[in-house]
Amino acid sequence: MIENSAAGGPPDARSRLRGTLAARFGPEQRRRLWHRLRRPAWLGTLRRLTPLSDYWGFERGTAVDRYYIERFLGQYRLDIRGRVLEVRDSVYTDQFGTAVVQRDILDIDPANPKATIVADLTSSAGLPADLFDCFVLTQTLQFIYDFRAAVDQAFRLLRPGGVLLVTVPSVSRVAPRYGLKSDYWRFTAASCSALFGPVFGDAQVTIQSYGNVLTATAFLAGMAHEELSRRELEMVDPYFPVIIAVRAVKAAGSEHQP
Repeated sequence: MIENSAAGGPPDARSRLRGTLAARFGPEQRRRLWHRLRRPAWLGTLRRLTPLSDYWGFERGTAVDRYYIERFLGQYRLDIRGRVLEVRDSVYTDQFGTAVVQRDILDIDPANPKATIVADLTSSAGLPADLFDCFVLTQTLQFIYDFRAAVDQAFRLLRPGGVLLVTVPSVSRVAPRYGLKSDYWRFTAASCSALFGPVFGDAQVTIQSYGNVLTATAFLAGMAHEELSRRELEMVDPYFPVIIAVRAVKAAGSEHQP
């Protein structure tokens, strides 16, 4: 964890440091050193050129972004109902779903034995329309080059009144396994507003930022969220988001033409 030095610590620590500097250095050297030490951050184990983890901290615990994803889905768990669609597997539907009637799994990979719909989310081919009550779409759009087409199709998949629950990264390392070829995008609250508002209607879209400079730093370094306090995790600084979460509702009678 990042800690302040004695120069930025309590008065007794600052007094001891001033005494040490006075004993060892002349007035001009003391002034320069005190200016440099006044508000530094000791990086400790983060002062390194390689991450603590190559997989977002999963071998240390749970990734920081997962804390925020689960907090968001827990907040809107009542939307995860009826016929629900998720990508690759139904982990979050199983964990947060309420009154789920049917689980469907979308994947572009026909080798996925869990997939009930094998199709490309950027194309209407093979995708049903007006069918799902909820579409849980977490940490996926960054891997889709034509993410605007994917949002259009997500709208089309939902029946009127259906809810799209989306999370996207704002800060993240490039995906280690295939990211150099297919990890395309990072998002902000502003870009999500510009992306989802014209499709669903501004009044139907809620956008939330999660994270702060400490949790963003920890996530990039590969720390697990268990290594941070709840207070540290739950402080939100919109200038340093880790993820952006979007709840978008397909209003009854609404139509969107891509």
